[in-house]
Amino acid sequence: MTRSFALAALLALASATPALAHAGHDHHKATGQVMVMDAWARETAPAQANGGAFMTIMNHAAAPDRLISGGSPAAAKVELHTMSMDGGVMRMRQLTDGIAIPANGMVELKPGAMHIMLIGLKGPLKKGETVKLVLRFEKAGAVRLDVPVRGIGEMAAQKMDMNHGAH
Repeated sequence: MTRSFALAALLALASATPALAHAGHDHHKATGQVMVMDAWARETAPAQANGGAFMTIMNHAAAPDRLISGGSPAAAKVELHTMSMDGGVMRMRQLTDGIAIPANGMVELKPGAMHIMLIGLKGPLKKGETVKLVLRFEKAGAVRLDVPVRGIGEMAAQKMDMNHGAH
């Protein structure tokens, strides 16, 4: 009962707040009711040309919204992608129509699924640093983020913790 009350209070507070972007403890406002949470980017090798960013996007509005594009000073361009398995072959494709964010719903951008590609990195993404990222939504407008870069080992340990916690 207490958990339900806390969740209801959190949702009420979030729905009364204009778009906020959560990247670590950093909050940024934009127009609309979109909230970006738990944003992170994957560490890259020194010669790696592309990188990925992941996050959860919540839409507290009564109408759907759409993530339509992005930008970052860390890369030549930012694209929205999806990844799928086709006959044992991993296929990645650009989502040219953007990513739909349902009314009063959320979408998770994660490895192996929908995600943000940082194409033509100007330098490696290093664990402990942050990447500036701007996401553009059809209705909510621009949301600016400082996205923390996580190390490869850190992500594997986190996945193990999540899997262990489910047992």
